[in-house]
Amino acid sequence: MIPRALLTGGVFVWVSVYISLGSSARAADVNYPTRPVRMLVGFTPGGTSDVVARIMSKKLTEAWGQQFVVDNRAGAAGILAAEITARAVPDGHTLFFVSSSFSMQPSATPNLPYDIQRDFTPVTLAVSSPYVLVLHPSVAAHNVKELIALAKAKPGQLSSATAGPGSAIEGTAELFNTMAGVNILLVPYKGAVGITDLIAGQVHTTFAGFVQTMPHVRAGRLRAIAVSSAQRSALVPDLPTVAEAGVPGYEVTVWYGLVAPAKLPRPIVDKLNGAFVKTMQSPDIKQTFIDLGVDAVGNTPEQFATVIRADADKWMRLAKTQKRQ
Repeated sequence: MIPRALLTGGVFVWVSVYISLGSSARAADVNYPTRPVRMLVGFTPGGTSDVVARIMSKKLTEAWGQQFVVDNRAGAAGILAAEITARAVPDGHTLFFVSSSFSMQPSATPNLPYDIQRDFTPVTLAVSSPYVLVLHPSVAAHNVKELIALAKAKPGQLSSATAGPGSAIEGTAELFNTMAGVNILLVPYKGAVGITDLIAGQVHTTFAGFVQTMPHVRAGRLRAIAVSSAQRSALVPDLPTVAEAGVPGYEVTVWYGLVAPAKLPRPIVDKLNGAFVKTMQSPDIKQTFIDLGVDAVGNTPEQFATVIRADADKWMRLAKTQKRQ
């Protein structure tokens, strides 16, 4: 199937065009890659997107005998890396390992230099994970209800580290503020600096991935009080969800996936998709991801396009709600 994006009445519709040749046979025969492949990551090293991208790039390098190199282009919550990808030649040698912030950007940043649906080719959703809501130990709250009560008693005095406007972390924190009816100040950081300042007590709380938070929680440097997903995490089953702990209906599942420039030939899309999905189904990679606190997914390009579109719609609705308030 060859996905094409059509603009009808301001809404993008993904159309699948069937052709007679089997996509798996074409993907196996395509001469790709022919040189080192650059896999862009829009954040500094050490975060979940960077760690997962490096695991996958190593496996693809081993499988195909051609280097897949992770290129960290941090800036504007991933917008810099996205713009580089959108302008790249669509030959599969420039890829972008995106996070949920990719679908939040249209609602958070006016006049983006690209369109997230028109200017990219979805390849696959790789992994998903909840965020962990963590506090500095000095904060006089040991659960979500106590945090909300404290924030209401001290409006604007508590602060939450984020990765900046348009980032998944900031969107997650904004949703918490809106649904809990509190005013926790959002403080933008670049990369892992926010966690460092949280540990030092310069900010009070944050939402972040298992990779960044759990080692500090186990060491007593941070206090975990909830996860952002609809269901509890198997990694920390005793930790409640934000929804069950005090904010009914709250849910944020963070995802990470692979996109390429628009008009990437379908045989290359199929080859990349097949390699990612096969790798993520291997027992060793599944266990590695479990240890990181993420769930391996792997889906079709069309399914990933649907996830991106639905997520973008969700955050656009939140942005409109905040403007009316």
